[in-house]
Amino acid sequence: MKFSPRASLILSTLILGSAAVAPAFALDFKSVGAAPAVLYDAPSEKGRRVFVAPRGMPVEVVLTYGEWSKVRDAAGTLSWVMSKSLTTKRNVVVSVANAKVHAAADDNSATVFSADKNVLLELTDATPVSGGWIKVKHRDGQSGFVKASEVWGD
Repeated sequence: MKFSPRASLILSTLILGSAAVAPAFALDFKSVGAAPAVLYDAPSEKGRRVFVAPRGMPVEVVLTYGEWSKVRDAAGTLSWVMSKSLTTKRNVVVSVANAKVHAAADDNSATVFSADKNVLLELTDATPVSGGWIKVKHRDGQSGFVKASEVWGD
Protein backbone atom coordinates (compact mmCIF):
# COMPACT_ATOMS: atom_id res chain seq x y z
CA MET A 1 0.00 0.00 0.00
CA LYS A 2 1.40 3.44 -0.97
CA PHE A 3 1.00 6.46 1.27
CA SER A 4 1.45 10.12 0.41
CA PRO A 5 4.53 11.79 1.90
CA ARG A 6 2.32 13.62 4.43
CA ALA A 7 0.51 10.42 5.47
CA SER A 8 3.86 8.65 5.82
CA LEU A 9 5.14 11.43 8.07
CA ILE A 10 2.03 11.29 10.25
CA LEU A 11 2.22 7.50 10.50
CA SER A 12 5.93 7.64 11.36
CA THR A 13 5.29 10.22 14.05
CA LEU A 14 2.51 8.16 15.57
CA ILE A 15 4.48 4.92 15.43
CA LEU A 16 7.82 6.27 16.60
CA GLY A 17 6.42 8.94 18.88
CA SER A 18 7.85 12.39 19.48
CA ALA A 19 8.04 15.04 22.16
CA ALA A 20 5.29 17.02 20.42
CA VAL A 21 2.78 14.19 20.07
CA ALA A 22 2.04 11.95 23.00
CA PRO A 23 -0.89 9.56 22.92
CA ALA A 24 -2.89 9.41 26.14
CA PHE A 25 -3.11 6.10 27.89
CA ALA A 26 -6.38 4.22 28.23
CA LEU A 27 -9.13 6.25 29.80
CA ASP A 28 -7.23 9.35 30.85
CA PHE A 29 -10.01 11.49 32.30
CA LYS A 30 -9.66 15.11 33.35
CA SER A 31 -12.09 17.96 33.95
CA VAL A 32 -12.40 21.50 32.65
CA GLY A 33 -10.76 23.78 35.21
CA ALA A 34 -12.10 26.75 37.18
CA ALA A 35 -13.14 28.68 34.07
CA PRO A 36 -15.15 27.54 31.04
CA ALA A 37 -12.97 26.36 28.15
CA VAL A 38 -13.39 26.87 24.42
CA LEU A 39 -13.30 23.64 22.41
CA TYR A 40 -11.98 23.87 18.84
CA ASP A 41 -12.07 21.69 15.72
CA ALA A 42 -8.26 21.90 15.42
CA PRO A 43 -5.30 22.37 17.80
CA SER A 44 -5.15 26.13 17.25
CA GLU A 45 -6.99 29.23 18.40
CA LYS A 46 -7.43 29.91 14.68
CA GLY A 47 -9.60 26.78 14.47
CA ARG A 48 -13.39 26.92 14.49
CA ARG A 49 -14.88 27.26 17.96
CA VAL A 50 -17.29 24.37 18.38
CA PHE A 51 -18.37 24.56 22.02
CA VAL A 52 -17.77 26.31 25.32
CA ALA A 53 -17.31 23.61 27.94
CA PRO A 54 -18.54 24.58 31.41
CA ARG A 55 -16.17 24.40 34.36
CA GLY A 56 -15.97 20.94 35.84
CA MET A 57 -17.09 19.13 32.69
CA PRO A 58 -15.37 15.73 32.47
CA VAL A 59 -13.47 14.86 29.30
CA GLU A 60 -11.39 11.91 28.16
CA VAL A 61 -7.97 12.97 26.89
CA VAL A 62 -7.32 11.05 23.68
CA LEU A 63 -4.11 12.75 22.52
CA THR A 64 -1.79 15.52 23.64
CA TYR A 65 -0.16 17.66 20.95
CA GLY A 66 2.12 20.37 22.35
CA GLU A 67 -0.05 22.72 24.42
CA TRP A 68 -3.26 21.13 23.12
CA SER A 69 -5.31 18.10 24.11
CA LYS A 70 -7.72 16.23 21.87
CA VAL A 71 -10.66 15.30 24.09
CA ARG A 72 -13.85 13.24 23.91
CA ASP A 73 -16.94 14.41 25.79
CA ALA A 74 -19.79 12.33 27.23
CA ALA A 75 -21.62 12.44 23.87
CA GLY A 76 -18.55 10.99 22.13
CA THR A 77 -17.69 14.22 20.29
CA LEU A 78 -13.98 14.84 19.66
CA SER A 79 -12.54 18.35 19.85
CA TRP A 80 -9.39 20.23 20.89
CA VAL A 81 -8.79 22.27 24.03
CA MET A 82 -5.76 24.06 25.44
CA SER A 83 -4.24 21.62 27.94
CA LYS A 84 -3.84 24.35 30.55
CA SER A 85 -7.66 24.60 30.67
CA LEU A 86 -7.88 21.09 32.13
CA THR A 87 -7.41 19.91 35.69
CA THR A 88 -6.71 16.52 37.18
CA LYS A 89 -9.66 16.97 39.56
CA ARG A 90 -12.09 14.26 38.53
CA ASN A 91 -15.77 14.76 37.92
CA VAL A 92 -18.39 12.47 36.43
CA VAL A 93 -21.69 13.24 34.76
CA VAL A 94 -24.84 11.19 35.32
CA SER A 95 -25.67 9.26 32.14
CA VAL A 96 -29.04 7.73 33.13
CA ALA A 97 -32.44 9.30 33.78
CA ASN A 98 -32.28 8.95 37.57
CA ALA A 99 -29.18 7.69 39.35
CA LYS A 100 -29.58 6.69 42.99
CA VAL A 101 -26.65 7.62 45.23
CA HIS A 102 -26.51 5.24 48.20
CA ALA A 103 -24.99 5.47 51.67
CA ALA A 104 -22.95 2.32 50.97
CA ALA A 105 -21.85 0.44 47.86
CA ASP A 106 -24.96 -1.73 47.97
CA ASP A 107 -28.38 -1.54 46.28
CA ASN A 108 -30.03 -2.32 49.62
CA SER A 109 -28.43 0.59 51.48
CA ALA A 110 -30.28 3.85 52.09
CA THR A 111 -30.58 6.27 49.19
CA VAL A 112 -28.78 9.50 50.10
CA PHE A 113 -30.01 11.41 47.05
CA SER A 114 -31.02 10.98 43.41
CA ALA A 115 -29.31 12.71 40.52
CA ASP A 116 -30.92 13.39 37.15
CA LYS A 117 -29.24 12.89 33.80
CA ASN A 118 -26.37 15.33 33.10
CA VAL A 119 -25.86 16.28 36.78
CA LEU A 120 -22.19 16.80 37.60
CA LEU A 121 -20.74 14.88 40.55
CA GLU A 122 -17.24 15.02 42.00
CA LEU A 123 -15.39 11.72 42.02
CA THR A 124 -14.04 11.51 45.58
CA ASP A 125 -12.23 8.20 45.20
CA ALA A 126 -11.00 7.10 41.78
CA THR A 127 -10.65 3.48 42.95
CA PRO A 128 -13.87 1.61 42.16
CA VAL A 129 -15.42 -0.30 45.03
CA SER A 130 -16.13 -4.00 44.46
CA GLY A 131 -19.32 -4.54 42.53
CA GLY A 132 -18.77 -1.57 40.20
CA TRP A 133 -19.55 1.31 42.58
CA ILE A 134 -17.72 4.64 42.85
CA LYS A 135 -17.75 7.25 45.60
CA VAL A 136 -19.10 10.66 44.58
CA LYS A 137 -20.04 14.00 46.10
CA HIS A 138 -22.67 16.52 44.98
CA ARG A 139 -21.76 20.22 45.02
CA ASP A 140 -24.28 20.66 47.84
CA GLY A 141 -22.09 18.45 50.03
CA GLN A 142 -24.05 15.18 49.97
CA SER A 143 -21.90 12.15 49.21
CA GLY A 144 -22.35 8.46 48.67
CA PHE A 145 -21.90 5.62 46.21
CA VAL A 146 -23.27 5.35 42.67
CA LYS A 147 -22.99 2.55 40.17
CA ALA A 148 -20.15 3.28 37.73
CA SER A 149 -22.42 2.18 34.87
CA GLU A 150 -24.74 5.14 35.62
CA VAL A 151 -22.12 7.87 35.15
CA TRP A 152 -19.58 8.91 32.52
CA GLY A 153 -16.05 10.08 33.22
CA ASP A 154 -14.73 7.51 35.63
